[in-house]
Amino acid sequence: MDIHGGIDAGLDIKVETENGRTYTRVSAVRLRELVARIGGADDRFLVVQRIPDLPDVFAQVWHEEGGDYRLEHRLSEDRFYGTNLTDPVRVAELLTGWARQAAGAEWAAGVVWEPVDLGPREDVPELPDEVREKVEERVRTRLRCGYDSRKVLTEIAEEWLVDGDERPVSRAQAARVVDRLWLEQVAEQAGWEGVTDPDRLTRAFEALDASGITARENFACCRGCGLAEIGAEREGARGFVFFHQQVTEHAVEGYGLALHYGGFDGSAGTTTAVGHEVLAALRAAGLSADWDGNPDKAIDVKPLTWHKRLVG
Repeated sequence: MDIHGGIDAGLDIKVETENGRTYTRVSAVRLRELVARIGGADDRFLVVQRIPDLPDVFAQVWHEEGGDYRLEHRLSEDRFYGTNLTDPVRVAELLTGWARQAAGAEWAAGVVWEPVDLGPREDVPELPDEVREKVEERVRTRLRCGYDSRKVLTEIAEEWLVDGDERPVSRAQAARVVDRLWLEQVAEQAGWEGVTDPDRLTRAFEALDASGITARENFACCRGCGLAEIGAEREGARGFVFFHQQVTEHAVEGYGLALHYGGFDGSAGTTTAVGHEVLAALRAAGLSADWDGNPDKAIDVKPLTWHKRLVG
């Protein structure tokens, strides 16, 4: 579940909790609330990453009720430090400072940090060229889509060439490929300026979601699965709109997006009304969209320049 703070007021971080919730671009105030909350069963830690996520760079805090707060931050593959604190407000201040410092460690001054033992470094053999190239091709496609985290991409890379009991790519090898390609994509997107088409699409979907239409990006693997699963996302909405993962890959290749929509009551009238609302939201966000009003036809969004910025 993604809970979005205000983009203007928020920190460029993503916070993950032990109980499986994710908070994106939260404010400093919200981050302090999250730190103060932890300590109970199944809610004892926070892991904080930058946006976009960078390999081997994160901060985390662990706390059990009645004990200290264990705050740790990692700067690189071999630089990992931690400290124990008693005051959650101080912990939140340090995490906020970490979030605001893209480089340097001035935020960490005044605290005694001890190195965290990372143990022996794993020896990761290089992949054969023919295996590496196939895995890279798949990872690059999913990277350009822009929705997968490094963890998900690593799982994709590890499983992509599995054939029965034959597993040509280990988890460590997959992670190495993903991290290298991820950093290439991060460097490329640094040159993208201003609001992109995927940004506009997200704005349109957020507006639709707020108006009572369940709107989901990159939802499910295909149209059939999306239609079967969207009902679980209803939460009182009168209708829905989504595009699935295969369509996202088509957008990456320059073919635009096909949006599937409908009313939860199953009627043609509601489906048509939802279609008109979706079309209006897309155009209000600055996107080109085409639909002839037929409730049996998808809404086409094109042309699109698919510059989807990574989060992680």
